[in-house]
Amino acid sequence: MSRPFQKVIIAGAGPSGLLLALLLSKHGIPVEILEASHELDKQPRAAIYGSPAIPDLRRAGVIDEIRRRGMSPTSMCWRRFQDHSLITGMDASVLQDLNGEDLRMACMVLDQLDQLMLDEFLSKYDGQIRWNHKVVGTGQDEKQAWVDVETPDGKIKVYGDYIIGCDGAGSAVRKSLFGDEYPGITWDRQIVATNVYYDFGKFGFKDSNFILHPDHFFMAAKLTTDGLYRVTYGEAPGLTWDQMKERQPWKFELMLPGHPKPDEYNLISMSPYKMHQRCAPKFRVGRILLAADAAHLCNPWGGMGITGGFVDVGGLYDCLAGIWDGRADESILELYSEKRIEKYKTIIDPISRDNFRRVSDSDPDTLLERDPVMQACKAAENDLEMQKQMYLSFFDMKYDFTQHYKTAA
Repeated sequence: MSRPFQKVIIAGAGPSGLLLALLLSKHGIPVEILEASHELDKQPRAAIYGSPAIPDLRRAGVIDEIRRRGMSPTSMCWRRFQDHSLITGMDASVLQDLNGEDLRMACMVLDQLDQLMLDEFLSKYDGQIRWNHKVVGTGQDEKQAWVDVETPDGKIKVYGDYIIGCDGAGSAVRKSLFGDEYPGITWDRQIVATNVYYDFGKFGFKDSNFILHPDHFFMAAKLTTDGLYRVTYGEAPGLTWDQMKERQPWKFELMLPGHPKPDEYNLISMSPYKMHQRCAPKFRVGRILLAADAAHLCNPWGGMGITGGFVDVGGLYDCLAGIWDGRADESILELYSEKRIEKYKTIIDPISRDNFRRVSDSDPDTLLERDPVMQACKAAENDLEMQKQMYLSFFDMKYDFTQHYKTAA
């Protein structure tokens, strides 16, 4: 059977690029990944993948291994800063068996998930990845597209039918299309992400805990069954990285339950982050497409960024697979751009903004009285059906592109 295209080039071996490579390869579509670094990123980043991403991780064939090596967190809550007492929360265990499918969130440290997906791509599908290949530009004509790449041996061009920018917030693919245009905002608050071993369990902490405070807000989320936690906290604007590192022991002693000294926890890693809410003007220009952080950004509170990125990838895979199988034409790629931007603007962006405003509220003692989301959680504490429907509402960030396939191949 002749195919309408021959090869997809993915810029970026991050989680979204690797997931897309797995999905396409599993469908028989040739893929090549170009990665600027010599290895996978090992910085502490997202580690909890929301329920809307689970079907795409399952289609890629990795969700069972993620749950086996990692964990399936369910409980989430908000807590007071002064004594860490519970305000309200929910438990997603109601999603463990939904018509025979386990739609609970999944947790696995991201560099381990990246390695799992890379190993699958290379071993099962004889995948191709070129390390130290930094994409610096793109081009296209009626028949093909290409990327300009800097390599240790000089500049080259790599050709394919489609170029997919999964190369992160500083995406060279996006910049090749729109320059520095990336509409949105950068929050004036800085955050610090740490991985730390500390016994939050003895203080009654749940899987994911959001502690409310206008200045010293933080999240403590369990990452592994042996007690590794992600603690992400707010810092004052304008601090240097050295100043943030110097303040870390003071911040932990001030914020964490038990007010621990440095010898009472084991800090594994620490990274600063700026928070953004941005969306590219389009996710498709001809044969060049964008997904995940290259296409849109949001703050990390609530995991909408990584989850939304995986959902992007699942939708883009459906579009490319439809073209490959002769069940869709290229107009479905324009629909991909339109619908994923719509989902970002109506769901991912506003929910993530509300999540951050909630955790950093200026008057957390009265927040429950003012916040409809927390009020709904409070009302659902003893109503499992209500909790299930609230969790399922997050699936509104997905869009079924297969409904636009032709009825016959």
